[in-house]
Amino acid sequence: MRNERIRNVAIIAHVDHGKTTLVDAMFKQSGLFREGQLLDERMMDTMDLERERGITIAAKNCSVEWKGVKVNIIDTPGHADFGGEVERALSMADGALLLVDASEGPLPQTRFVLKKTLEAGLKVIVVINKIDRKDARPRTVLDQIYDLFIDLGANEEQLEFPLLYAIGREGVVKERLEEEAKDLYILFDTILREIPAPTHDAGQPFQMLVADLGYSDYLGRLAVGRVVHGEVHQKESLICIGEDGKEKALRVVTLQTYQGIGFKEAESAEAGDIIVLSGIDEVKIGDTICTRESPRALPRIRVDEPTVSMKFTINTSPFSGREGRYVQSSKIRERLLKETLRNVAIRVEETEDRESFTVKGRGEFQMAILIETMRREGFEFCVGRPEVIFKTEGGQRLEPLERLFIDCDEAYIGVVTEKLNIRKGHLVDLANAGHGRARLEFSVPSRSLIGYRDEFLTDTRGTGIMNAYFDGYGPYRGVFPTRFTGSIVSDRQGSSVAYALFNLDPRGRLFIPPGIAVYEGMIIGEHNRENDINVNPCKEKKLSNVRAAGKDENIILTPPTPMPLERAIDFIREDELVEVTPKSIRLRKWMLSAQDRHLVRAAEKKNRAA
Repeated sequence: MRNERIRNVAIIAHVDHGKTTLVDAMFKQSGLFREGQLLDERMMDTMDLERERGITIAAKNCSVEWKGVKVNIIDTPGHADFGGEVERALSMADGALLLVDASEGPLPQTRFVLKKTLEAGLKVIVVINKIDRKDARPRTVLDQIYDLFIDLGANEEQLEFPLLYAIGREGVVKERLEEEAKDLYILFDTILREIPAPTHDAGQPFQMLVADLGYSDYLGRLAVGRVVHGEVHQKESLICIGEDGKEKALRVVTLQTYQGIGFKEAESAEAGDIIVLSGIDEVKIGDTICTRESPRALPRIRVDEPTVSMKFTINTSPFSGREGRYVQSSKIRERLLKETLRNVAIRVEETEDRESFTVKGRGEFQMAILIETMRREGFEFCVGRPEVIFKTEGGQRLEPLERLFIDCDEAYIGVVTEKLNIRKGHLVDLANAGHGRARLEFSVPSRSLIGYRDEFLTDTRGTGIMNAYFDGYGPYRGVFPTRFTGSIVSDRQGSSVAYALFNLDPRGRLFIPPGIAVYEGMIIGEHNRENDINVNPCKEKKLSNVRAAGKDENIILTPPTPMPLERAIDFIREDELVEVTPKSIRLRKWMLSAQDRHLVRAAEKKNRAA
């Protein structure tokens, strides 16, 4: 049977194609808010990081009413690193709105989320957004969308998708380009007409698949998911079936459904609706909540394997504990395990020393978001360089590969191709439309992209656009250099002095200004040559009692190169760490003592000679 009173639709798009802005317009035009009410922009971006970066990081739910039908909207991330969020969001949907920029067309992340949608067998409505842009080319973009559907193996029914054109910022949608429109009514009507109502078996008892978790200070752990069969009522006694098949008893303390961007308490919920249950602490994403009389588990949410790992460890620098509130390994472990409950794509493994942990995920960007979130929560810790996760099949070593798309000026094709060739990238396609810019497609190892983004922006004078998606595993492509420069390392603890930094300036790029506290083993710059050098950034000018005219020089320092978190993670080598605190980001050596590092290098040389 179908529940015609409900529609569940996911909105999928590449980063910055206007997805969250369109949802804002849907809220306003569905009558959710009163006329003239002051509203924030991008209401679905509730995290500070989402608002700062202008991207969706976590999948979130909301709902609107249209012509007596409740439309549950699931806002999904557009970045492939948050693929776990996309997969669990799609498990609650019956259809999807695919938003594509009228100028940029379908980009790699569009391909990633659309592939997941077609594999789930969902009905897709295509919306070409931003048709008011000066460089909009909706007809060309439509051809690219058809090519993408065919390339992803869409069947005939999926190729006959409904097509709409939109200006999301103005809240306008129309069926044909030449039409005049002033609202989103066509979009709402198309959703009701084209997106199938959720199906359920009327004879089956209550079943719900947990697709998301939340936490309330008043209600405790919250389980979010779609009711697959049956009905559920307040105060009902149910059970939760975990991954191991064990049954845990629970009692529904509160039952909530989505209303706009918030919740409303309900006495009961019917099949097809997305609900929030409280009353169980030990619940994980993918668990099934059902009746005691008919304990039957639903297929769990499965996500792609992680491809990148990073080492998280306690801060062992001389400045440890000065700026962070949580510095103990037990606190870091507890926070990382909490992240695995909310994010199915993150995995945490213990190490032998108990002071560090291996965290595995989809990509370095996902890791950077986790690190930044923990930093803002008051944690202080160190992280190592991201490393790809290799596989071995049939005695052959395999590594994760990426399909890389680059859009740059014609003048930079040579340098981009040369740099990626050094990093074992293979040019797959090159398209030049003759208007000054070219689009290149490469197959590259995932490890070759770690640290390449900054180099790419420098090579293309900041005009290049780079996007990639995971393209499976392939044969190991060999060793290549990741960094051609060494590090400038402080050899003592103290405060940096302008006189010392001025004399170090010719040696490379410095990361710190004068007056910054430093310690032995802290990396204060990038050396011009391949080797590391130990320097004294605290050296002051020797003063004598003999003064002469023109003796003192006016010191003018080159502005230091800022090292934000993502750049720092990309920059470090295998023997280096990023020290992360709520107030600072510092680079350092694993082994702080210059003497110890010298002895290790000497032993390595001796072993190689032997």
